[in-house]
Amino acid sequence: MLIRPYSATWASDFQRIETVLAKALTGTSFTIEHIGSTAVPGLAAKPIIDLDIAFDNNTDFNNIKSKLELLGYYHNGNQGITDREVFKRSAESISNNILDMIAHHLYVCPADSEELKRHLLFRNYLRSNAAARNTYEQLKYQLAEEAKHNKKLYAQLKEEKAKAFIESIVAKAVH
Repeated sequence: MLIRPYSATWASDFQRIETVLAKALTGTSFTIEHIGSTAVPGLAAKPIIDLDIAFDNNTDFNNIKSKLELLGYYHNGNQGITDREVFKRSAESISNNILDMIAHHLYVCPADSEELKRHLLFRNYLRSNAAARNTYEQLKYQLAEEAKHNKKLYAQLKEEKAKAFIESIVAKAVH
């Protein structure tokens, strides 16, 4: 099953990853945000923790990048999204029982990034609006069925068919 019912362990998984990252980034000005569906209590999701590391304008991105590389991440570019850099665990990375055992996606953004703002607006709106949360959950289940629970096809369908819903939520959250 691609989409799983909400699990309270997702919040503790985020905290465990956050603790490791925060320790590695000591001396850097940043915040770490739990984003995506696993950050919304009650919302079914793929069991993958999404995190944004937001750095202020006085922090050097290359400093964060170097510290993440010491943890075994590599920079995978912005994948077409401005001001949102993707980091992935390297197959040859130093073993870490938390980072290697909890599936996660890691992004690094300037604090004034539009993508970061969108992530937070969407997350916060779904946290406070049960009707929108339920509608999004049903859409996710529908797309997973349509994709026959194939991750790549699900991601493609979500990009095509959920984009309008997500944009409408972000627009509502702004107003």
